[in-house]
Amino acid sequence: MIGSPLKHARGNHSGIQRVLLVLLAAVLLALAIALALWFHWLYLQIDRAAHTDEAAHADLICVFGAAEYNGRPSRVLRARLEHALDLYRRGMAPVILTLGGSAPGDLYSEGEVGASFLHANGVPMSAIIAETESRTTEESVQRVLAIARKNGFRTILVVSDPEHVFRIQSIFAADGVRVLASPHQPIRDDGGLEPETREIAHEMLAYTLWRAQRALSR
Repeated sequence: MIGSPLKHARGNHSGIQRVLLVLLAAVLLALAIALALWFHWLYLQIDRAAHTDEAAHADLICVFGAAEYNGRPSRVLRARLEHALDLYRRGMAPVILTLGGSAPGDLYSEGEVGASFLHANGVPMSAIIAETESRTTEESVQRVLAIARKNGFRTILVVSDPEHVFRIQSIFAADGVRVLASPHQPIRDDGGLEPETREIAHEMLAYTLWRAQRALSR
């Protein structure tokens, strides 16, 4: 018996749907594999940079900003500043640059608070430069480059959180500049655990968004 045209049409339609579903599943699987490989590679890069201390003699130590509370450095900012202070006392560089602007409503900037902390701990103001405008890592890198060019600083030693330094170095590298990085020791919470998972996840997302924005802007 010969089927009706309507049944043939329905059969063809169902076949096309199955093919489309298979193709969609294949695309989604390929995308999932690509994302898994990307984030695995990125995790390894962040982790390697976090455990690599490149501290060496330089012209300038740059302390990337973090939160401040009414003129006092947060625990994260204090850890960065204390590490920079140690590097300075070891003679790694003659000048420290503190970075970071202020949030809306704040009375103090991160760079200003950082400079005050260093001065209170024995660093002369002649050895401190406070940058008080930048609000993002990308902005801070651009301010460092401008200040370095203006003052003739050729070698730069960056201080920040362990998970942060890979993104910082990558942004500098995108401008053709290689900087040294010296991450501070991991901060432990009250339970003695390092908040690495949260910080690495944040950095993986931030780095991915930065790379995507660069690709789209070309």
